[in-house]
Amino acid sequence: MLTRRHFVKTTAALFSTAIPAASLATSASAQSNWSSWDARVTPPNYDPATSNPWGLHPRFLPVRVEANDGLTPGDIHVDAVARYLYHIQDDGTAMRYGVAIARGNLYEPGTYIIRRKAKWPKWTPTAAMVKRDPEYAQFEDGVPGGPTNPLGSRAFYLYVGNRDTYLRIHGTPSPRSIGGRASSGCVRMVMAHIIGLYDHVNTGATAHLYAAESYTTATS
Repeated sequence: MLTRRHFVKTTAALFSTAIPAASLATSASAQSNWSSWDARVTPPNYDPATSNPWGLHPRFLPVRVEANDGLTPGDIHVDAVARYLYHIQDDGTAMRYGVAIARGNLYEPGTYIIRRKAKWPKWTPTAAMVKRDPEYAQFEDGVPGGPTNPLGSRAFYLYVGNRDTYLRIHGTPSPRSIGGRASSGCVRMVMAHIIGLYDHVNTGATAHLYAAESYTTATS
């Protein structure tokens, strides 16, 4: 069973407002860079199973494995012990990727819904992050998307109901952190790996983040 944090239910009203023309222009300008940024973080002659300019342990490279019975195709499972993310396939297999998880008690096991996903997203530190580390205050207005942005090339946004938990599964400009405990709450992936995963994950999919003492969900 999943070990889960207690989540407090809140009610929020959602409002739709017009997007300023300047914001639309900025968004369009950023999108024009996406292809070049993708190329910048993807190794030449990229083969997901063998390309490893990051010096990762080979077990953290993408590989197809046999999934355990009864898992829902399209769901994501994060094994915090082995530092693996599994994306369950229709044929009873799973694609497995290496990840990094959060430091210490910042990792939050639980069951989440992916309600949003984004390419080269903007990153803004949470109030809790700024409180823990005041140096983050300089980024309170947000950091535009790009190869050095902490969210990297792609991000999946994890929700409980309609509440954004501010937890993400995302790319990282620090690929050597894969296999460790490095983030402020999120699950990190190599940018080239999450680019390959991104189009295969649908909004509405469930992401299961297992506690660090739990067991794996697939066999290699």
